[in-house]
Amino acid sequence: MSAIIKRKNLKDEHELQSYFINRIEKYLNSKGRNIIGWDEILEGGLAPNATVMSWRGEAGGIEAAKQQHNVIMTPGKPVYFDHSQSKNEDSVTIGGYNGLEAVYNYDPIPKELNEEQAKYILGAQANMWTEYIGNTNKLEYMLFPRIAALSEVLWTSKEKRSWTDFERRIPILFERLDKQKINYSKAYYDLKATVLPTERLH
Repeated sequence: MSAIIKRKNLKDEHELQSYFINRIEKYLNSKGRNIIGWDEILEGGLAPNATVMSWRGEAGGIEAAKQQHNVIMTPGKPVYFDHSQSKNEDSVTIGGYNGLEAVYNYDPIPKELNEEQAKYILGAQANMWTEYIGNTNKLEYMLFPRIAALSEVLWTSKEKRSWTDFERRIPILFERLDKQKINYSKAYYDLKATVLPTERLH
């Protein structure tokens, strides 16, 4: 690795990564294809036609859109579905918490972007890494109902989206999943305890 850095007169590993991505992109472009990469490909400079998948938060996606590159928003919070969807999770997950309401309220177009820059946001993607998922039942449990919430976010205009309305339809969604024999999380029904101060008794 250090030999290539020296030979190509590169500054560091970030520039080496950029050099490699640029080479691969030229090859893929010659075959009529374009490159998509996780937001690490921003380090050392983006290849000309690269699409960026912003997973380490939204900063990479914002930077790429400002550079007029296409972006798929896929931040760990809230669209990594291998994270727990219940604060009382009793099965093994990779860690972190991404509840149903947070998924539904996610807007893949960051406020930091103006109207022109926002055009580069192609949409969003849920991620499901399966290190802790050993069977289809668990996979379905981690996906549903969050995938329904994200689908509505991505396929419905912002002004027509309503968590209150989605919430009203959750029992109907659960009925459909039951009929299709699809396993799903019922974390939506978890009790949410709130501690409120009371007046002191004298």
